[in-house]
Amino acid sequence: MRGLVVLFTLACFATAQHQALIDYLERRLLAIEDRISLWHEQTTRYASELRELKQQMVSQLENLDKEKEALRMNLDGVGTRVDRVERELDYLETQNGAQPCVDVDDKLIEQQVTLVKEKQKAQYLKLSDCSDMISSIKAMKILKRVGGQKGMWTKDTSRASGKVYIFNGTDEDTIHEFATIQDFTRSQGMSLSNNLKLPSAWKGTGHVVYKNNVYYINQGEEITVVKYDTRNNSVTDSAVFPVQDHVPVYGLTPETVMDLAVDEEGLWAIYATRQNERHISLAKMDTSSLDIEQMWDTNCPRENAEAAFVICGTLYVAYNTKQPGRSRVQCVFDVNGMVTNEEAPLVYFPKRYGSHSSLKYNPQEQLLYAWDDGYQILYKLIMKKKLEI
Repeated sequence: MRGLVVLFTLACFATAQHQALIDYLERRLLAIEDRISLWHEQTTRYASELRELKQQMVSQLENLDKEKEALRMNLDGVGTRVDRVERELDYLETQNGAQPCVDVDDKLIEQQVTLVKEKQKAQYLKLSDCSDMISSIKAMKILKRVGGQKGMWTKDTSRASGKVYIFNGTDEDTIHEFATIQDFTRSQGMSLSNNLKLPSAWKGTGHVVYKNNVYYINQGEEITVVKYDTRNNSVTDSAVFPVQDHVPVYGLTPETVMDLAVDEEGLWAIYATRQNERHISLAKMDTSSLDIEQMWDTNCPRENAEAAFVICGTLYVAYNTKQPGRSRVQCVFDVNGMVTNEEAPLVYFPKRYGSHSSLKYNPQEQLLYAWDDGYQILYKLIMKKKLEI
């Protein structure tokens, strides 16, 4: 009996210990669950805070990108304005004719000469696939006679415009603009024209009109190319031509110190200097910045030259012959080297009144606009591919 009591006592003690262990484990599990719940809540809160932080950072980065773009645009605008101010200062200096008060550095002159020579030696990069060349002159049409003995007339060489511009004389400041060539032909004198007064006088007959901009030559102590917007009647740019010791480019048109031309490739400058005064030189210009892209010394003589023009990167120079009222193209210079002067055909102009004071090529119409002793003449050209000639 006593043994049973002992066993029962031991069993009760074991049960109590077991129950205490279970209670302890349950408390531990509850504590762990509480901690897990707390960790979950903290993790959820941290994740939410991280998402909010990420959204804030993304928004701030977007704002920074916008501010960066605005700053870049502002810097570009400042750079453009600085370039324009520099060009305006250069233009004002040429107008004021101020004498330099310091000696020019010999090294700077050598650098400029070296730069010009490099531009003369560089290979020309064509801007179009044009390879046309004059074969002959098909016809001549005399439109009318208006103005003085020397001058220049042309149509805006861009495709979108049909306006006609009259530059009467070699040292004036008022251009006569006609809406169409029909208005010009039926006008009594300049009665149907719109007068555009330039801020400075042009020099010679070497001017062009391209995409509603007049490019004209102004001569002070230096030669300046001026770009004038006909839509808002203001000068949009100007540049001093970076060559010293200019001489008249044509022997028979001494008023023209530089002749500008437009073809399928863009804007060209035809000029001459004392360093190479027996021959004509050629330069390719940028229509936007008026920078010189490349320069060439040609073998075309100035003597007896009347005028010149450019077609597909080829310079054509017209010379007066011994017969009165007759001239011909007898010097051709191709910047791409596809045709030599010896290979090019001789192109004769029909007999007319005097001599050309200007010849302006229109690449859209393949016409030459000529000024001859006050007569405004159109020449219809017959073209061939250079390789065919």
